[in-house]
Amino acid sequence: MTDTKTIEFVFDFASPNAYFVHKALPTYLADHDVEVRYVPALLGGIFKLTGNSAPMVAFADIKGKMEYEHLEISRFIKKHRLSNFRMNTHFPVNTITMMRGATFAQDKGWYMDYVSVCFEAMWEGSLLMSDPEVMTKALEARNLDAGAILAACQEQTIKDRLMQTTHAVVQRGVFGIPTVFIGEEMFFGKERLAQIAEALA
Repeated sequence: MTDTKTIEFVFDFASPNAYFVHKALPTYLADHDVEVRYVPALLGGIFKLTGNSAPMVAFADIKGKMEYEHLEISRFIKKHRLSNFRMNTHFPVNTITMMRGATFAQDKGWYMDYVSVCFEAMWEGSLLMSDPEVMTKALEARNLDAGAILAACQEQTIKDRLMQTTHAVVQRGVFGIPTVFIGEEMFFGKERLAQIAEALA
């Protein structure tokens, strides 16, 4: 009998690439005895702490770069059959409330339900999830207690924990999202999924 391995997935609902990893990672892990631990962290906070920036900002002046980024996204969607993906028309969306909700939900039995609802609302439903009413409707549609979640998002302990987690992942070397850790070995980007599977072999 083999021991179950744990990998950590550092995510923010703000990132379409994090959505892609969320959806595609299970396929790569199907042949491995692995537990995935979802680690919520603020992408904006990571950028601020590391001096990084979003591709649309970093590559804005590089001719052809963003067009190629879009081509790579199209290829990824086709390869992994992610036909439900829709670029959020409100992008960029402030996800701090959703991420505080994820921090609150981490030790709850419905954590992964919450994660799935938020990713799908953002990157399939194209919803403005920074609007509390929109977020409430999305959560309640999946039988999650939106009132309790939104109330928890205002608690200082939850706010502090999310900031602490964000600082902690940066200390481990994270400079962007999506990032996956196998132990202390780091893999950045949706293009590393095959490498993750190989590292688990």
